[in-house]
Amino acid sequence: MDFIKENIASLNDELRKKTPIDIARWAMSNAKNPVVTTNFRPYEASILHVCSRTLPDIPVIWCDSGYNTSNTYRHAEEVIDLLKLNIQLYVPKQTAAHRDVVLGIPDIDDPKHAVFTEQVKLEPFKRAMAEFKPDVWFTNLRQGQTSLRNSLDILSFSKDGVLKVSPFYYYADQGLDVYLEEHQLPNEFTYFDPTKVLENRECGLHIS
Repeated sequence: MDFIKENIASLNDELRKKTPIDIARWAMSNAKNPVVTTNFRPYEASILHVCSRTLPDIPVIWCDSGYNTSNTYRHAEEVIDLLKLNIQLYVPKQTAAHRDVVLGIPDIDDPKHAVFTEQVKLEPFKRAMAEFKPDVWFTNLRQGQTSLRNSLDILSFSKDGVLKVSPFYYYADQGLDVYLEEHQLPNEFTYFDPTKVLENRECGLHIS
């Protein structure tokens, strides 16, 4: 990874000319323990397709908050079956029903919202990453989603040194629509993230 860190700017320049599948193949060739994370939000089928076609048994870490819509759960099952995904499911240590009684879903401005986010998203994610210890982490981050993500690129590093690879970083929704259609992949738009509420708010996973 030292070579990639030292040459990340030039590597990103080169990878911008490549297709998502070519980017995934390049990253896989430099990975010892890759993973891809998903929440089955809109357009997630694209990154899951690229990764599973490059490495069929790649661990697919799904951190399920427990607050997904029925449509999202049905979509997840469809994509898992279609792509034969090696799903590794991580859920909060407390059920959503129990949390609804003692905490509920706090408003973003409520100090309890940080506790809520830690419980339903960050803790399961940290647990997954600690158990898998990946050196390469595939994500579907894209330019234009949040101010933080606008500062990243196809390749970036997390604070703990994991290489994050975003093959569709420069794709707009229209480009992903074409990709999904070309590969006959389903999409889903009723996804709900209780930790974000606003679409342009960072989810928290990519800050650390």
